[in-house]
Amino acid sequence: MAQHRRRRTALAIAVPLVLAATGAVGYGLLPGAQPKASAATLPSWATTTADGFASVNALGQNGTYGGRDGQLVTVRTAADLEKYATSTDPYVIVVAAAINIDPVGKEIKVQSNKTIVGSGTAGQIVGGGFFLGQGVHNVIIRNLTIRDTYQGTWNDKDHDFDGIQMDGAHHVWIDHNDIRHMADGLIDSRKDTSYLTISWNRLSQDNKAFGIGWTTNVTADITVHHNWIRETEQRNPSTDNVAHAHLYNNFLEDVAGTDIKSFYGNYSRGKTNMLLENSYFQGINNPVIRDSTATLVQRGNAFSGTSGRNESGGSGASWDPKSYYDYTLDKAADVPALLKSGAGPRSSIGTTATTTDTNAAATTLTVAQDGSGQYRTVQAAVNAVPANNASRVVIAVKPGTYRELVKVPANKPHVTIQGTGGSRKDTVIVYNNAAGTQKPDGSGTYGTGGSATVAVDADDFQARNLTISNDFDEAAHTDIAQQAVALRTGSDKVFLDGVIVSGDQDTLLVDTAAKDKLGRVYMSNSYVIGNVDFVFGRATAVIDKSVITLKKRYDGTSAGFVTAPSTAANRKGILIANSTVSGDVSNRSFYLGRPWHAGGDATLDPQTTVRNTSLSAAIKTTPWTDMSGFSWKDDRFAEYKNTGAGSGAASSDRPQLTDAQAANQEVADWLGGWTPSAS
Repeated sequence: MAQHRRRRTALAIAVPLVLAATGAVGYGLLPGAQPKASAATLPSWATTTADGFASVNALGQNGTYGGRDGQLVTVRTAADLEKYATSTDPYVIVVAAAINIDPVGKEIKVQSNKTIVGSGTAGQIVGGGFFLGQGVHNVIIRNLTIRDTYQGTWNDKDHDFDGIQMDGAHHVWIDHNDIRHMADGLIDSRKDTSYLTISWNRLSQDNKAFGIGWTTNVTADITVHHNWIRETEQRNPSTDNVAHAHLYNNFLEDVAGTDIKSFYGNYSRGKTNMLLENSYFQGINNPVIRDSTATLVQRGNAFSGTSGRNESGGSGASWDPKSYYDYTLDKAADVPALLKSGAGPRSSIGTTATTTDTNAAATTLTVAQDGSGQYRTVQAAVNAVPANNASRVVIAVKPGTYRELVKVPANKPHVTIQGTGGSRKDTVIVYNNAAGTQKPDGSGTYGTGGSATVAVDADDFQARNLTISNDFDEAAHTDIAQQAVALRTGSDKVFLDGVIVSGDQDTLLVDTAAKDKLGRVYMSNSYVIGNVDFVFGRATAVIDKSVITLKKRYDGTSAGFVTAPSTAANRKGILIANSTVSGDVSNRSFYLGRPWHAGGDATLDPQTTVRNTSLSAAIKTTPWTDMSGFSWKDDRFAEYKNTGAGSGAASSDRPQLTDAQAANQEVADWLGGWTPSAS
């Protein structure tokens, strides 16, 4: 790969941290005229609307929803991409291949009312980008990799080859893209472009990441959230003369070991009024700066290894983003892990069924509390799935809080429950049963397994982009058994992607249909929240590229256990890999796990392996402990190459895998020939 400049020695390639899509988009769509698709018949990702300022009704445009009112087409060539992107008609354009742009640096002139989305991780724009001119509006660009117009000069003054350039556009949502290695800027928002949201992108390998401004007018309103900006020097972003600039939950990282050194991070220029919240700055020089004429308010940001200017102040009027739109902040400490696993193209966006499937494209059932869907409850949609269905059924759940119990029985395989909001927090399934809660019919208590908010006994189940919670109030019910499960799985090939599973004690029960049955669970890009044995059971379960959040007990004390495996002999138990374990709890207060010999069964051989994971100081220096008379040392507990304040060297109280042992304890070993893929 070409050198960026003389002092540059090597260039790291950004690799998406999500599972690769298994193929192209289904529905048999080819370039050309298609029957017009209504929003009700489009896949859920095609009807998702923007958050932030792009969601605000203004300038005659009611939020940003892209091409949902038009046809859905799939493109694999530059000619077809340009044909539909430059049309005056609305389109949802699925990019299902790596499309090379000729000549290099050409920016396709996108017109209004378009959604341009990559098919899983397959959609790439190579050697070119997009341009949105004056008055262009209602455009969504999602889930694409846009790369490689670099012409060999690091601070290139001769080639205006941007990834996405906007001159006077409005109502634009740029989401979940990987934009890198361009000749000029990765994103340029110019000439009073407004009502813009930039979210969940990876911006890297460039001198100038993201510039905003280029007029003396102070009219633009812009939201920039959950972006991972790394290996860039400047404009991260630089925000010039913006009336309202809301930046939150971004991760700016100056990567050690490269010759790219940050010149500055977030910059409030001219007369910008910027609110900067809960972002994380790692190694950045001059992380936050402002002009004397600008206003910059900081709240809740985290700084690690930074140096130079870190500023706030100014005389601009205070403002509250919530007077324009709703949003929820993640903790600044969680942002690096969250964005490393969640930013950039996702396998769950832009795909429906693959061309290699023998079954028809997935059936979609919609759920909405307000009656705008086919069903008002998630369980009603599950009930509508035919028994012994042979192909995928997607239950698309619109944003809202669904206080209900959901059970997916064993005779309804191939079900996906997917939130359709812009965040996994937008769609919440919650209930509050506990093990000691009395059943309404007076037949006794629920017991631990019966307390689950969502219970899954069907194979090939998927959950995506939602929260599953048990909000049982422990403090109010100290007189009963307090195990309260949010999600119980008792089946094989369960894929949990981009979800939050939240509770206190016994949050996530990964079980199998029977002791002699295999049950595999793969969780990625997700959160698990709890305090006591909150990942437990006998399934072969992987938590990968996720955040495990430790939570205090109801009485404010910090003491808990992450895992409680009850693995059958000769099976694999719980694997935590490439993740983060942290939380707002006391130092050295949590164990990584203990052996659960359910029912006192001495034939079980519980197993937890934690590897290549960042452990906070909350983890005890002796991270394993006994349970109910069974010694952890008689079972299978080990670590491998963990990092962070909670990690430690090998000892008799802290077993570490050898390299040879670790080679047999990879994610693929746990999954045993199953490759999870979004559908």
